[in-house]
Formats: sequence, structure tokens, C-alpha cells
Amino acid sequence: MAERKQTDVGSLRVGGFVLLDNIACKIIDVQTSKTGKHGHTKCRIEAVGIINSEKKIFVKPSSDKIDIPIVEKKSAQVLSVHGDVANVMDSETYETFDIKVPEELKGKVKEDTNVIYWIIMDEKVIMQVK
Repeated sequence: MAERKQTDVGSLRVGGFVLLDNIACKIIDVQTSKTGKHGHTKCRIEAVGIINSEKKIFVKPSSDKIDIPIVEKKSAQVLSVHGDVANVMDSETYETFDIKVPEELKGKVKEDTNVIYWIIMDEKVIMQVK
């Protein structure tokens, strides 16, 4: 079971995370409409996929429940780089594993550098070079 928790749509904020179609996304815009004569407050959320940068927009009543991914932030040391895959060792557990190097960090991820990686929905993603 993937790491997630639930919250109300109305409590989502810009910069937070949300699960849309089982894809972890970062919220870039939140708009809230006023209640209508018979309706509820609705929220229009604009988000971008953390892993694939896919843009998503959805509108839901603010009282609806929605899943939020639990993001673990960890650091690791790069042991070797082969093409677009880096072999890294976790700084705390000393576990070694292969992780894909994102397009925008190619050239910056080198042997003996430290990186910050996130674990989102059982997927590991390099987010920055220390």
C-alpha cells in the first residue's frame, strides 16, 4: 500500500501535494468559489506532476475528501553515473540503489556528490544536488 493520507479539498494550499489519478502532484494554484443559492463552496485546483510534470486541473466541493501523498525527503551519495541512471547510497541506511537522473540535473549529478531524493508513492526521485 502506497503512503497517503486524506484531507478536505478546502484545506489544500499552494505548494502542497495532492494525488490526482494516482499521480503525485504539487499544487500551483487554488481558487475557491462562493456558495451558490443551493450549492457548496467549490475549489478549483491546478497542479503539476512531481515526476512527469504533467499539468492537471480539477474542481471539487471543498468538503470532499482527497488523498495526499506522504513525501519522504532523504539524502544520498552518488557512487557512479551510467548514462541517465545514478547508483546512490542512502546517507542514513547505507542502502545502495539505482535512480533515474532527471533531465534538468544531468551534468550536475556526478560521482561523490550528495543529492536530495524524495520517496513519493514508492518511487524515488532526485530533486536537487547538494
